[in-house]
Amino acid sequence: PMRRDLLPSPSGPLRVTTDDDHVLRVELGARGGADRGRPSPLAREALLQLRDYFAGRRTSFTLPWRLDLTEFQQRVLGRVARIPWGTVLTYGEVAAEIGHPRAARAVGQALGANPLAVVIPCHRVIAGDGGLGGFGAGLRWKRALLALEGVEAGATPRKRATGRARG
Repeated sequence: PMRRDLLPSPSGPLRVTTDDDHVLRVELGARGGADRGRPSPLAREALLQLRDYFAGRRTSFTLPWRLDLTEFQQRVLGRVARIPWGTVLTYGEVAAEIGHPRAARAVGQALGANPLAVVIPCHRVIAGDGGLGGFGAGLRWKRALLALEGVEAGATPRKRATGRARG
């Protein structure tokens, strides 16, 4: 059965949706909609890892997740899932790395379909000119997530943060 749980974060509430075996969604800025009762073991682990991320104690996630998306979207999100903490790539770099160098716009659209905000860190993908580009939960969230990782808005691609957190 699916389960929805809420977690407060420094930038607003998060809703985590799980089934028995996978994290299905992480929604930023969620309002209401949590299930009553104790979270499942997987939901508790997801909430713990997200709390640690927001506290600066975690830089990556070890959660089982499932994506019900197109093959292209899954390739984009699979690549983005491996962008290290404190690093940014451009939409064009992601497109080139998955073998579609002219598909920067399609990469952006695939990122817009990301159901696992933060866990698959699409906030780490920026425009080629160093601008933020878009973000499904809004640019306030994108700025906050990048700042948490030590990346300033307008950072050059592949900038490494100097933070101390580790995952």
